[in-house]
Order: sequence, then structure tokens, then C-alpha cells
Amino acid sequence: MSKKKPRPIPVPAQFIPQLIDAHTHLASCGGDTAELLKRAHEAGVEKLCTVGDGLAEAELALQAAQEFNNVYAACAIHPTKADQLDAAARQRLSEMAQDPACVAIGETGLDTYWITHDPENTASLEVQEEALRWHIDLAVNSGKALMIHNREADADLMRVLGSAPRPENTILHCFSSPLGVAKEALERGYILSFAGNVTFKRNEELREAARIAPLEQIFIETDAPYMTPEPFRGSRNEPSLIGHTALCIAEVRGMAVEELAVALSANFDRVYHS
Repeated sequence: MSKKKPRPIPVPAQFIPQLIDAHTHLASCGGDTAELLKRAHEAGVEKLCTVGDGLAEAELALQAAQEFNNVYAACAIHPTKADQLDAAARQRLSEMAQDPACVAIGETGLDTYWITHDPENTASLEVQEEALRWHIDLAVNSGKALMIHNREADADLMRVLGSAPRPENTILHCFSSPLGVAKEALERGYILSFAGNVTFKRNEELREAARIAPLEQIFIETDAPYMTPEPFRGSRNEPSLIGHTALCIAEVRGMAVEELAVALSANFDRVYHS
């Protein structure tokens, strides 16, 4: 019986200057944050946004953004944990939103996948929607970008976003919806943030979305420690590996990766007011 081949150890792509990582989870990547950032810098990453999916991680994200001058924070309660958005959490998130180191309210949104697969530990869709609407109001009132998580909730998400007050910038993080949703989102002016799954062989529709999107409406992200790009899919992700995603998108758009990186860096500065 043949042994399973070991997974290759992930390594960064070629050095690409002015890279950004629009959405990562430094607190969940493991290891020393300073070392993670050092490896990312050596790969060309100049700025990144680290994200909280609950109050505890949001606190860590904000601490990292306050400590490191090239790190920014996004703070919110993840939709699957929306039942944790009590009065105390709302008060603390409102305080975080006023901190200059917090540049986005996220990740918030809707997630029906876990309602189906783990309903006992996942907030209901009704609770998620109420929490999403509260986070939208926080983004509008604080002038911060809105960072959206969406898993198998396209129609409900677009309905809520279409009927709620509109923040200056709305980011669909780890975009993985069908092409029709991408087109509608782009028409509304949303930003599509592409993670390592855009490199997966079967995801032709995602690459087409990355190809047709106006350059000013694109982000790239790692969503680390998840969504590791090819050829290291299945291994633990980290910001230093963002270059593989950048190379994929540059190829489908027919442009030099260095040119793409410059444009993405400008998008980062504009959307996050960094």
C-alpha cells in the first residue's frame, strides 16, 4: 500500500513589492506576530488588515494594529456568533470603531452553511440579520469600511445590503459567489476581495470575476490561516503567501503583477483611509 505523499511546505512566491493583504487573522496564524510580519515583509507585503471574528479576536486585532505601524484592524462579531452581540459587546465595538487603528467593521454578514451543518452552535439567520444591520449602522456612523462574510447566503445578503444605509465602502471578503452575484455587487460599487480559492483549479468563475472587475474594485487577501493558495492548498496559510494569489489575478487580467500590486496598494489606502 503506497504512502500518502506529504504536502509541500508552503513558501512565498517571488518578491513582489507593494503587496497588501486586505483580510487576515494574525491572532489565529500561530507563532510570533512579529515573525509573521517579518516573513510577510520579506515577500513584499507592505500593509495588511487583521480581523476579529468575535470580541476576543477583535481586541487582539486592535492591539496588533496599535503595536505595528503597517497593520490595521477590522473589528466585529462574526455572523455565526451573532448571538454574542449583547449590550456590552455593542458598547465595546462602538469604542473600537472610534480608534484610528480600526479601519473596518468586520467581519460581519450572513452564513447559512453553519446553520445547516451545526445549528446548535450557530446563530439563527434572523439573529444574524439583526446583527448585520447593527454593524452596517456602526460602519456608516463611524465612517469605516464594512467588511462582509458571506457563506451560502447570496440572496439574503444582497437584500439586506440593498435595503440598509450604505457605508462609503463595502468589501465582500473572500469572494466566492457566482458570477451573477459578482456583477451585481460590482454594479453597486462593492469591492470584491479575492483569497487563495481564486487559484483553485475548479474556480473558473472566480477568476472570471477577478478578470472583469474594475481595478479599483479589487482587493486580495489571505484570510489566513485559511484558504491557502495553490500549490499549497490544505496547508496553514499566512500573509507571506499572498503573492501566489496576486500572480494568479495578474495573469487572468493580462497585466504585470507589479502593476497590480501598485493598484491594490492604492485601493487599500483609499478604502481603509490608511
